[in-house]
Amino acid sequence: MINIIGLGYIGLPTALMFASHGCEVVGTDYNHELVATLNAGHATFEEKGLDELFEKALAGGIRFSTEYQKTDLYIIAVPTPYDNDSKKIDPSYMVSAVKSVMEVCPKGAVLVIESTISPGTIDKFVRPVVTEAGFTIGEDLHLVHAPERIIPGNMVYELEYNSRTIGADDPAVGEKVKEAYATFCKGEIVVTDIRTAEMTKVVENTFRDINIAFANELAKICRSDNMDVYEIIRIANKHPRVNILSPGPGVGGHCISVDPWFLVGDYPMLAKLILCARTTNDSMPDFVLERIRTVMKEEGLTDLTRVGFYGLTYKENVDDVRESPTLQMLESMERHLAGGLVKVYDPWVKRDLVPNQYHNFDAFLNDVDMVVILVGHSELREHMEKLQDKVVLDTRHICFLPGTHRL
Repeated sequence: MINIIGLGYIGLPTALMFASHGCEVVGTDYNHELVATLNAGHATFEEKGLDELFEKALAGGIRFSTEYQKTDLYIIAVPTPYDNDSKKIDPSYMVSAVKSVMEVCPKGAVLVIESTISPGTIDKFVRPVVTEAGFTIGEDLHLVHAPERIIPGNMVYELEYNSRTIGADDPAVGEKVKEAYATFCKGEIVVTDIRTAEMTKVVENTFRDINIAFANELAKICRSDNMDVYEIIRIANKHPRVNILSPGPGVGGHCISVDPWFLVGDYPMLAKLILCARTTNDSMPDFVLERIRTVMKEEGLTDLTRVGFYGLTYKENVDDVRESPTLQMLESMERHLAGGLVKVYDPWVKRDLVPNQYHNFDAFLNDVDMVVILVGHSELREHMEKLQDKVVLDTRHICFLPGTHRL
């Protein structure tokens, strides 16, 4: 049996994938309401293919509980909140989960950390907790790090086809964990040591963050001299060894916008390029606000209440708003102007999250003169003609109506 601890964006899909591929699985979460919802057969967030996977997992006998189970394999996927000031994770949820596992686990159990962590986290926080409890690591409890590599909007596919890294103290234990993941993972599974696994995950996301920062800085350079950054990137990318990503209103999500800070925090005198990239990407929401002011002036618009932000999530076709550039922009406006002036709409965000939030696209459009495209949801791509009589600032390069303004 596999006991998966934490049933959020990572833990739940992972539990369902194991259960739908013949493994006995119990999912554990401290949230009683969430567990009750799952036991009633309902997923707790929207994700392509998740409902179908849930049905297969239910047929496979998956169970959900608030109690930790006695078994040989545990996978911890609890949140690791990120502190904006210290640029470090808060490991308290993870440490608490490890302590709870040790209260019930049999001798020789394997504990896999899937939660997002910074390099050295297991050495700094997990090993001391285990040894202080009187456990001998490698005998009473085996430690493993298996960082997730999936992205909201394509989780189910990527769980099955992305490669994985298994970091373990004992290669034999790593191979055992590899066999478990291989029940559903068709990608290459690499076994290495824990520190390498920790660093590899952070390095992957940091590489992408730096690439995006280059695109965003290029957008600022081109804007300053009235050049088309998108045309420049399109032509440059024809070179076989060039792959510049697209600029945008910022970097969101709980990985790319967070992981690079771990390296900055741990290696402040060395991670100079990484810090510069992070600073560039974090500056984009304010850059977009400045573009809004410029476009409004060019178009003769003066009423900020007639400006609409399309998109609240951090990427298209998901309901995940973690580190959302739109939310960063709204917070900046509240600090420097007045809160709740602009209109906001996102078809994927059902709950009221911010002031002046609409839940009907046509009603939103009826009440604005200018639309700022911040997320490229499919709904907008399929109904772009509805923006024909609006002033449009497109930060995602998806609108090609005449007169569209860009970054």
